[in-house]
Amino acid sequence: LKDQFDNLDKHTQWGIDFLEKYAKFVKERIEIEQNYAKQLRNLVKKYCPKRSPKDEEPRFTSCIAFFNILNELNDYAGQREVVAEEMGHRVYGELMRYSHDLKTERKMHLQEGRKAQQYLDMCWKQMDNSKKKFERECREAEKAQQSYERLDNDTNATKADVEKAKQQLNLRTHMADENKNEYAAQLQNFNGEQHKHYYIVIPQIYKQLQEMDERRTIKLSECYKGFADSERKVIPIISKCLEGMILAAKSVDEHRDSQLVIDCFKSGFEPPGDFPFEDYSQNIYRTISDGTISTPKQEGMRIDTKTTVGKAKGKLWLFGKKPKPQSPPLTPASLYTSSTPNGSQYPIFSIEPVHYCMSDIKTGKPRIPSFRSLKRGYLCLQGPALEDFSHLPPEQRRKKLQQRIDELNRELQKETDQKDALIKMKDVYEKNPQMGDPSSLQPKLTETMSNMDRLRMEIHKNEAWLSEVEGKVAARSDRRHSSDINHLVTQGRESPEGSYTDDANQEVRGPPQQHAHPNEFDDEFEDDDPLPAIGHCKAIYPFDGHNEGTLAMKEGEILYIIEEDKGDGWTRARRHNGEEGYVPTSYIDVTLEKNSKGA
Repeated sequence: LKDQFDNLDKHTQWGIDFLEKYAKFVKERIEIEQNYAKQLRNLVKKYCPKRSPKDEEPRFTSCIAFFNILNELNDYAGQREVVAEEMGHRVYGELMRYSHDLKTERKMHLQEGRKAQQYLDMCWKQMDNSKKKFERECREAEKAQQSYERLDNDTNATKADVEKAKQQLNLRTHMADENKNEYAAQLQNFNGEQHKHYYIVIPQIYKQLQEMDERRTIKLSECYKGFADSERKVIPIISKCLEGMILAAKSVDEHRDSQLVIDCFKSGFEPPGDFPFEDYSQNIYRTISDGTISTPKQEGMRIDTKTTVGKAKGKLWLFGKKPKPQSPPLTPASLYTSSTPNGSQYPIFSIEPVHYCMSDIKTGKPRIPSFRSLKRGYLCLQGPALEDFSHLPPEQRRKKLQQRIDELNRELQKETDQKDALIKMKDVYEKNPQMGDPSSLQPKLTETMSNMDRLRMEIHKNEAWLSEVEGKVAARSDRRHSSDINHLVTQGRESPEGSYTDDANQEVRGPPQQHAHPNEFDDEFEDDDPLPAIGHCKAIYPFDGHNEGTLAMKEGEILYIIEEDKGDGWTRARRHNGEEGYVPTSYIDVTLEKNSKGA
């Protein structure tokens, strides 16, 4: 057992070293969890959108699902932090405290064992010393006895020498007896201490070391379990995070995203009409048809105006304007009649006059039909058009105006709440003057009332613009429906601006009588004949009209409408003196004539 004490010392030291080794492992695992959680949070922060205005918030289901996944991943990172915190508190911290206590207890037990061993060694030394002393006294007594016997047998020895030798023998014998008794006592004491040491003290110390080592093993087992429990506790929450990611993935709706794209880029404009047929073979057929076209028209021949106008609507005049009358007149052979299901007849122009007209137009000075449209598009980017979003397509303009009205209503509600709070505070001050001066709130109250009036005016103005846009969108829808029904009548008509229009008053009301000479064509940007008025308008707000192509007007001024707003926010108007130009549609109150639309 004495030899095993050192082995137990080494074993308990190994146990403490293993405990600290496991604690180091847990510490490194905690660092890994913390770094993992930190990297996940940085990843989420990197891909999360910055705080953006309300208009720029993601609306697509795929984007919303991705941001929900990022939120779930952020929660998942938080659970990894919880795992690291739980391991640090429940496992690593507990291991370090227990390791310190274990070292102290082991040191105490080893010191007790060493003390017991030292005490046993001391008892053995005492017994050994008494034994050696007893052995030495016995040898001295034997020498004294031999000396006495020699003198007693010697006849020459005196009686005094014999007595002296006898006394010396008795003294040595007595001392030997005393050392014998002392040796016997020390031996008995040593045997008792040795028995106590090996059967009581050392077993008790070893038992304490055994219990200490078993507690260390139990503590390791508890830490292993706590290590796993730290992970298992967050599994339900992690499962919810993963379920949230799956739900986010299931929430992606491709049809809804497509509808959002449609709503976002929907302009409200009508699709363009069909392109006219351009006959480049006119020069070939012109020489053949010269004789037919030069035949004078019979004066007595009259055409029904109703059927003529209806057919003229279906006729496509190049560059949006009918050709001027010119000789030679059309021959009767160029007109034919066709019967309708109800028995009525209507004239049909042959292709020869069209060939002749196109030939003259080809040789004339080319026009730029889209100049006014380009100029109007340029003007849309300037002036008051930006305030009412008239530079946007109708559908987008309606959305922007609705958003602005909602924002103004929220601001008005805030100002109303602030006004009510100020009135209540003023009443409190009037009832309790010691709390404050009621007149000090009057400037703030006046400012709030002014803000409310301003917001109401803004709301009213934007609502007027919104109702105007909604009316135009509805009118376009009706016009589109009418265009589908009367496809053969309205298709292909072009306005003087180079864009298609439904205005029948701008079309031909009878068959052309003659063709214009090439050098009598219109200027590039101006019309020779003024367009007919299709209504009138009253200016609601003044407009300076500094930009080229615009028409200045005063508040309350009455103008003629010669061209409606085509969705760009500008209406073409004319003064009484004949001056024409474009004015903002939102600045005027338009009244159209009943007979100006349809025929």
